[in-house]
Amino acid sequence: MNKTPLYGGAKILLFDIETMPIEALVWDMYETNVIKIIKDWYMISFSYKWLGEKDTHVLALPDYKDYTKDRSNDKKLVTDLWKLFEEADIIVGHNGDKFDIKKTNARFIKHNLPPLPEPKTVDTLKVAKKHFKFTSNKLNDLGEFLGLGQKEKTGGIDLWLDCRANIPKAWKLMKKYNKQDVVLLEAVYLKLSPWFKNHPNVNLHRNLPEQRNSCPACGSRRIQRRGFELTSTTRYQRLQCQDCGKWSRERKSFKEEVPTVK
Repeated sequence: MNKTPLYGGAKILLFDIETMPIEALVWDMYETNVIKIIKDWYMISFSYKWLGEKDTHVLALPDYKDYTKDRSNDKKLVTDLWKLFEEADIIVGHNGDKFDIKKTNARFIKHNLPPLPEPKTVDTLKVAKKHFKFTSNKLNDLGEFLGLGQKEKTGGIDLWLDCRANIPKAWKLMKKYNKQDVVLLEAVYLKLSPWFKNHPNVNLHRNLPEQRNSCPACGSRRIQRRGFELTSTTRYQRLQCQDCGKWSRERKSFKEEVPTVK
């Protein structure tokens, strides 16, 4: 098993999940109440990549030998994702805080997996909304606007229905689609992370002697001192990373005595 790479001083996990839609009875097609749920949703695949690692990985239900016995049993798939969450210092997703992580937690508790320490997360959707006014904050549109690529085309809901019917060609496309989401997520994350003011400090996850002079977003030591950040009483040395471009400041302030006016 390969050693999990560090990015700066942190293990940063990029991930994306795919789920099967809920099957239900309804009276109408628009803004209607569900009469009865026939089959609830479940996880069908997830893709992940450790930042700093070359390969992007994807796992889906047919990768497990018990799949033919129960096509909706996602316990082993979810358990493998739980193990990745347990190892990660920072978890990155697009709309991850609202969707992927909460959906994943729902499957964790469903399968009696114990709770994990609250992870540090970066949600690229939140970063896009907070710092920019893009025409669209969808991952595909951000990738296209920023010149980073696009999501894999699926052809719509029929792909999910074909996976439910266990059509091998559909599963192959689903895994390709899921994997491309993480490839695009990584590119968007690296583009946006220098703009994220409260990005978790990647250097604090390991006892690195050089962490004071390292970029909090990418861990680079190519830091340039550029002026000062002022508060009402003190000033801080302002720093800029020469690799990712992120601005930060030294933790120790320059305190100056202000002469008393008599």
